[in-house]
Amino acid sequence: MHVDCGAIAHSVFESELFGHERGAFTGATRLRRGPIELAHGGTLFLDEIGELPLDLQPKLLRVLEERRVMRVGATQPVSVDVRIIAATHRNLEEMVANGELREDLYFRLRVVEINVPPLRARRADLPDLVAALMPRAARRAGRPACELSDDALARMMAYAWPGNVRELENVLERAARARRWSADHRR
Repeated sequence: MHVDCGAIAHSVFESELFGHERGAFTGATRLRRGPIELAHGGTLFLDEIGELPLDLQPKLLRVLEERRVMRVGATQPVSVDVRIIAATHRNLEEMVANGELREDLYFRLRVVEINVPPLRARRADLPDLVAALMPRAARRAGRPACELSDDALARMMAYAWPGNVRELENVLERAARARRWSADHRR
């Protein structure tokens, strides 16, 4: 299960992440289990954890420490067995120093740290990434998978990739769509 912390409005973040009970607030017409509870027995990926609002950080810390989640409006917590994987493009140590991230949450999340350098620093990975991402880009464009020419790959290797892998995915999808457009208009 995946949650993009940067895409959730602050006003609904708690309900979206932890779930809510029926009647907890206007519009809560039924019980809603949040992603933490739904990931019970598995893994929850919290993307852009650096965007987690400061006032919700103690609640996530409690989930990590006690392995229980409290839905909005609930009177009893629900036990959960969930592995949390968190990612961000932000420097969490700086966020702690600036008071934007709780230090105890930072250390709780940092059990195993994997630092993935930006794509520009690992261009040798580009051919493998293109090979892995091209079939999905072609599928989204409604085209059969294809391979890039040596010239196209060389140009990609020379590019700085400021948008990292997301930019690469978009470039490949645009290329697949452009190829489709060209093929459709040759008739």
